[in-house]
Amino acid sequence: MKTNNVEYASFSGWVDPPGDVRPALAGDRSCAIAVIGGGINGMSTALRLAERGKDVVLLEAEFCGHGSSSRNAGQLAGAPGGDIQLLDLLFRKKMPAMSRFTDNAAHHVEDVIKRFGIDCDYEPVGNCFAAVSRGQMGRVRRVAKILRRAGTEVELGTSDELGIPRGFLGGMREVVGGMLNPGKFSLGLRRVLLSSDARVFERTKVVDVTRQGGQVVISTPRGEVRADKAVLATNAFAGEWDITPRHLAVPIYVIEVETEPIEPGRLAALGWTSRSGLVTQHNIMENYRLTSRNTIVFGVRRLERGTTYPLPEKTPDPELVEELAEAFAMRFPTLADLSIDRAWGGWIAITSTWLPLAGQLGDDVFYSIACNGHGLAQAPYVGSLMADLIVDGQRHEDLEVLWKKTPKFPRPMMMGPLGLRTIWAVDRFNDLVNGSRRNARRRSMTAV
Repeated sequence: MKTNNVEYASFSGWVDPPGDVRPALAGDRSCAIAVIGGGINGMSTALRLAERGKDVVLLEAEFCGHGSSSRNAGQLAGAPGGDIQLLDLLFRKKMPAMSRFTDNAAHHVEDVIKRFGIDCDYEPVGNCFAAVSRGQMGRVRRVAKILRRAGTEVELGTSDELGIPRGFLGGMREVVGGMLNPGKFSLGLRRVLLSSDARVFERTKVVDVTRQGGQVVISTPRGEVRADKAVLATNAFAGEWDITPRHLAVPIYVIEVETEPIEPGRLAALGWTSRSGLVTQHNIMENYRLTSRNTIVFGVRRLERGTTYPLPEKTPDPELVEELAEAFAMRFPTLADLSIDRAWGGWIAITSTWLPLAGQLGDDVFYSIACNGHGLAQAPYVGSLMADLIVDGQRHEDLEVLWKKTPKFPRPMMMGPLGLRTIWAVDRFNDLVNGSRRNARRRSMTAV
């Protein structure tokens, strides 16, 4: 693939920033509930609270939807994220409840899209765990068995049976969920929030969260908010204040890139009739998806860990863009002559257990991390459940499965730079072995 003319976006490749960014907080305010963070989690929390008649203030450092909410691949997943086999080994009794939660989360987002008329190019086509080798196909079968036992509806098949590109051996499709434009969804949710009774302050960086006089005090450069309760909905950016539990999550930078527009005939020749999103079964996945603008968006493959707060504003590493282009050419050899038009990235959060989580600090501060790569589906649902908990004082059964009774978290394993590099190297070694086997089979067939 050609990478000599790539536009490196500092925001997202899906949409442009909004032109109506709200003014920053100036002076002091008081409210019943303050929400910190304007991603799809925080926006959903604040919107639900406002709908239920609560006095709510939302504070966002840039503009609502600025972070990974607008920068991901747009795959609305209907199954848990992370390593399903490992999760089943560690949390087998919890898997049915987790399956119910993830299924309900995807349907919740579908309901939000429909209820508020958010135009985000949603296609309910599911997503596929796609195999690029026989070993990965074996892994897919084991994962399908686990998910079916837990209650998730999935379909196993060859690439032709699933309607995915013939460069993949086959896979497993999640029936629930599909594809959307996450930038349009995030800014659509922002539009709904701004039309509600919630008080929204953008360009307002929170510098500290403390307690004084029975209230939560949220300090910003030009004023403070005093609230009876507060919600930390900052995802990867949660580690900037002392009040945040230690090891709550690891910030990870991931990137996505987009091809130039592709002729419809060339797309049709791929056999991608289902239009389902694809996630390979590497230890660090590759994702691929079609868009409504006749392009393919793809990414991840390598993870970069954030080591200090505040997290820096980054643009993708050109070397990694080159690596993603090489992977694309392997998966889609008939499209290897295409150019990459743009690249962008964002910070996501990875928890130590690879499970979404939620909890409470004392009586007045709540937090949640609903990501691990599946935040597009899970974060809006968790935000709504957190709002209902604050109003009603009772945890929904789906929130209960995420709940941490004590805010203590182990140090994440293999999430340091050396560990991530090791995982990446194992994936590349397996790719090399599988590539050699494919070439040997081709030579054998040619000889015959």
